[in-house]
Amino acid sequence: MNRINRRTWLQQASVASLPWLMTSSLTAANTKDRASLPVAAIVTEYTPTSHADVLVGKILEGFQQQGGPGPDLTLAALYTDQVPERDMSRKLSRKYKFPIAETIEEAITLGTNQVQVAGVLIIGEHGDYPYTPDTKQHMYPRKQFFDQIVATFKKYGKAVPVYNDKHMGYRWQDAKDMYETSRKMGFPMMAGSSLPVAWRKPTLTLPENCEIESVMTIGRGNFETHGFHSLEAQQCLIEHRQGPTGVAAVETAQGQQIWEAERNGKWDRSMLQAALDVMPHVAKGKWENILKDDSAFYFVEHQDGLQSTVAMANRLSRHYAVAVKLKGEDKPRATWFKLDLDRPFGHFAYLLQAIEHMIHTGEPAYPVERTLLTTGTLDAIMHSLAADGKRIETPQLAIDYTPVSWPYANQPAKS
Repeated sequence: MNRINRRTWLQQASVASLPWLMTSSLTAANTKDRASLPVAAIVTEYTPTSHADVLVGKILEGFQQQGGPGPDLTLAALYTDQVPERDMSRKLSRKYKFPIAETIEEAITLGTNQVQVAGVLIIGEHGDYPYTPDTKQHMYPRKQFFDQIVATFKKYGKAVPVYNDKHMGYRWQDAKDMYETSRKMGFPMMAGSSLPVAWRKPTLTLPENCEIESVMTIGRGNFETHGFHSLEAQQCLIEHRQGPTGVAAVETAQGQQIWEAERNGKWDRSMLQAALDVMPHVAKGKWENILKDDSAFYFVEHQDGLQSTVAMANRLSRHYAVAVKLKGEDKPRATWFKLDLDRPFGHFAYLLQAIEHMIHTGEPAYPVERTLLTTGTLDAIMHSLAADGKRIETPQLAIDYTPVSWPYANQPAKS
């Protein structure tokens, strides 16, 4: 994997707090004369504050979505799978003169007999879609979108980079098929959460090839939708450790099972406290009285023997944090993943810069294997939750990859 030159990247984006990206640094010498490349966006729906809004909206209206500087990308066409009452796409189409395609093929070819875009964005988040009956996984049509994109690439003999927002499908087989297809056809692919590029308070980057003794991640919200963000936040830190990056098995706990798991040594109260100590607005009181059935703990056994815990701590906090205990250190290192929770949802601007990098260079900003792994881990976790915490072996997740040093929002530049 290529490692990104951090000094060059930081010339393109200020790492201070908002308005960060909206500075003259975006016109650095290495990008100011770069052409704006056309992309197609394939989305489930385009409504206010949807992922389509906070990603595609920055292509249309700049990083702050107020008409200022933005990425060197142009929206060539948009496909919307659903058009609810709060739809924004038709009004934006009239304002910015981009076409609304009737099919995914049309969005990519613009109705011609060739691929007309330099990249494709799959944003399969939000919308009225069913859930799996047993595991309650949201059946967003990311794989269906991907298959139609690939069919278009094959029909016209050209493939371009693809970004898939969030996890690569609700089931492991979808993610595996998408990954293997991209490798077989030879087109670059990225996927994942915005948390790995969000602000970290305090800043935290683990040493390369470090030895980790324990990991505790705090998340919140829906066990699948937000559990994915928690896994990505954890993985982007611990992927820099020694040894293989894969996952061997998962277990889960809810309600009283959480405290039984603590008594059995599955998680450490001091690690949970270390993560809470860096977070704002933590609920006061005994954890046993706060963490009820709407909370869940995920226990992940990694291939190298590392045991990590993701605490989906609803009503304890509304944020994400990770605490990591390194071998030879007395205290855990911890960081809060700070998100911009109001418009323009600035952490998505940093995600868009990573996507922009791939579309312009043909090199993913960070490996898609990270999200292949977190997708498969999440699928196994959802099945464990549905089976009352059952341990699930995951030999299919022996996924080893080399991490890269793509910066997060406020990462300090190396001197």
